[in-house]
Amino acid sequence: MLEPLWDQFAALLPTQQGFSASHPLGCHRRRVPDRVVFEHVVLALVHGSGYERIASTGCSDRTIRRRVKQWAELGIAQSVHAPALEAYDRMIGLGLTEISVDGCITKAPSGGEKAGRSPVDRGKQGLKRSVASDACGVPLGMVSDGANRHDSPLLGPTLEAVGTQVGAMPDTVNVNLDRGYDSAKSRSLIAELGFTAEIARKGIPAPIQAGKRWVVERTHSWMNDYGKLRRCTEKSGKVVDFYLHLAAALVTLRMLIRRATNRYRWDDRPTTRRLK
Repeated sequence: MLEPLWDQFAALLPTQQGFSASHPLGCHRRRVPDRVVFEHVVLALVHGSGYERIASTGCSDRTIRRRVKQWAELGIAQSVHAPALEAYDRMIGLGLTEISVDGCITKAPSGGEKAGRSPVDRGKQGLKRSVASDACGVPLGMVSDGANRHDSPLLGPTLEAVGTQVGAMPDTVNVNLDRGYDSAKSRSLIAELGFTAEIARKGIPAPIQAGKRWVVERTHSWMNDYGKLRRCTEKSGKVVDFYLHLAAALVTLRMLIRRATNRYRWDDRPTTRRLK
């Protein structure tokens, strides 16, 4: 599953010399290949461990940290997520007429630019991500902020991120929201965008009015399978968004492969539901 992701990732990387240009002789300190660093970054995303624990003899923790910072500055993960959505839309089809938005709070013990006091973790530092998904749970757009931020102010940036990643939206779009968005400000925002909304009402039990919103909660569960998102120790906001969009691209590719097995045939088609 990493091969198509790496192909798109590598196409966005700037061209670099094989040796360090800062060395006076220009023939020492061979640059660690980007593919090697990429595999270590994926390990860090999946396991959530520190870079010093996944470092190897061919790739040090400092190299991983430095390369992640460079890639985050370039916004490569966001650029990789977009073609993954395009491929899914071309082969399967995105359900853009029904969009669900919800927030999720995770741990951020090291603090940082995107951390805040968590209201569900005794005031410890936490991270909130707001994700919008299509009718089947494909992550379309997302934003991150401190855990102390309410869901409602993040609705606008999240829907804006959907337009950035997907492009033109259908004429009729219905947004499914939980009761945390039940406010005049949220309804006014959705009306300005030309969308309709199905918002859960306060005071009514959630199972009765869950509707079509459950798919985004399942998407949050998939994304929480990545250790770096469950317990984020990154302090840079751009690095946090880098891992967030990289995980979204992996979720999108996994859904694409699983749904494509029922529609298409190819030589290296998976024979089991377990994807490697």
